[in-house]
Amino acid sequence: MSVFNIVFMGTPDFAVPALNALMASNHAVKAVYCQPPKPKGRGYKIQLTPVHQVAEQAGIPVFTPKNFRQDSQALEELKQINPDVIVVVAYGLILPRAVLEIPPHGCINIHASLLPRWRGAAPIHRALLTGDTMTGVTTMLMDEGLDTGDILLEAPVPIHPTDTLKNLHDRLSHLGGELIVQTLDQLEMIKPKKQPETGVTYAHKIKKEEGLIDWSQPAALIERQIRALNPWPGTYTYYKNHLLKIQAVERVDATGIPGEILDDSFLVACQDAALRVLQVQRSGSKPMKSKDFLNGIPIKAGEFLSSCPDTN
Repeated sequence: MSVFNIVFMGTPDFAVPALNALMASNHAVKAVYCQPPKPKGRGYKIQLTPVHQVAEQAGIPVFTPKNFRQDSQALEELKQINPDVIVVVAYGLILPRAVLEIPPHGCINIHASLLPRWRGAAPIHRALLTGDTMTGVTTMLMDEGLDTGDILLEAPVPIHPTDTLKNLHDRLSHLGGELIVQTLDQLEMIKPKKQPETGVTYAHKIKKEEGLIDWSQPAALIERQIRALNPWPGTYTYYKNHLLKIQAVERVDATGIPGEILDDSFLVACQDAALRVLQVQRSGSKPMKSKDFLNGIPIKAGEFLSSCPDTN
């Protein structure tokens, strides 16, 4: 088994388990690339990205170029590191051909779906929103297309009926760490395979407005929406002039006018059934159980939730 010198490119929490797994492996992480620090929070304090924090704590050199196409110095620095392979996971920059051609063993991407299904930016969100029962992680050799490279290894996992974005994200991120080490350990024996031409779908970036609940939709669709967008960007509705983030629900066999409150314990009518709200968050407040929420804002049977605030 060969030991590879690696440049790791990643930015958010999803990439951290892969970086940790590589640092604990027989391979050597020579440098880390991630998005530049940005101001966050109420005080707009500059904050390092999750990958940057981990790499810095481990004493690994960190580079944060804004791009490679227009930054010749960044490209030259990468060439000087002379990596055998570049591992990329949720980096946030498109790599030009000049970068892809640097490592002799290529650039390997960790992608959170079973390709070619859900190529693109939001594969975990889209799998949950669509009601997929299976997903997984793929390692692939990168080319200039959008997640179109040859597949190296795949690891399928089931999607459970109770999965939220957060717990599926966490499962897949840790699986990605395991799979990339396995991929590198076996790299010289793996025969890359072309992606199938059938079954291609694109996981377009999630927009915040996709979190707005339309109570005239079927209960199953709304329930999936709530799980798929929790914790980000979150699903929301309006009660009078209050914006309410709905964070957990359960399906109940009951009917009414869509958006109608059917009892005093936050049961809301949908197109074909009803959803009982279990956890909710009001703007500026912490998430709470619906029972506690109703103590402060008593929503009564016969009232309505809607897709826009009532400003009267």
